[in-house]
Amino acid sequence: MAFMESWRLFATALLVAAGLVLVLVAMAKVRDRTGRGSSVAVAGAVSMALLALLCLLVLTVLPQPVAWGAVLVVGAAVSVLLLVG
Repeated sequence: MAFMESWRLFATALLVAAGLVLVLVAMAKVRDRTGRGSSVAVAGAVSMALLALLCLLVLTVLPQPVAWGAVLVVGAAVSVLLLVG
């Protein structure tokens, strides 16, 4: 079994926690704007796919500053969206 650096696991865990909140906020905003369930489902699927891709990149190939930058950007976006909305 290959060794995984602990900072990658920690960064991915933080990214998943903040990213799931961001997905839910995005879905709620789409529901408020359109009122259609199909649009909400599409927004949720696209958001989850992007989050999964970003998590996979953080776990495997992104260098440390870029990975922590992604965590910082997602965390800041969640904070701003929750404070404003």
